[in-house]
Amino acid sequence: MPPKPLEPLAKKLMKGLIALELLGVFGAYGLFYKMNNSQDFRNTMNKRLPSVLEVYYQSNEWAGVYGIREKDHAAWSAKQE
Repeated sequence: MPPKPLEPLAKKLMKGLIALELLGVFGAYGLFYKMNNSQDFRNTMNKRLPSVLEVYYQSNEWAGVYGIREKDHAAWSAKQE
C-alpha cells in the first residue's frame, strides 16, 4: 500500500511541534533558573514583566519555599533609599 500524500507533511509537522515544545520547556526552565539565582534579574523582571515574577513567587510558595518575595522587596527598598 503506497503512503498517503499527507503522511510526510504530518511527520514534519509533528517533529516541528515536538521541537517547539522542547524549546518552550527549556526556555521556561532557563527563565526560572535565572530568576532563582539572581535577585537583580528578579528586579528587572519586576519592572518589565511583573506578572511573570508573580508566577515565580507563587510557584515557590506552592513548593513550600517562603520568604523570597519579602527578601526581594526589603532589598529593593533599601537600594532606593
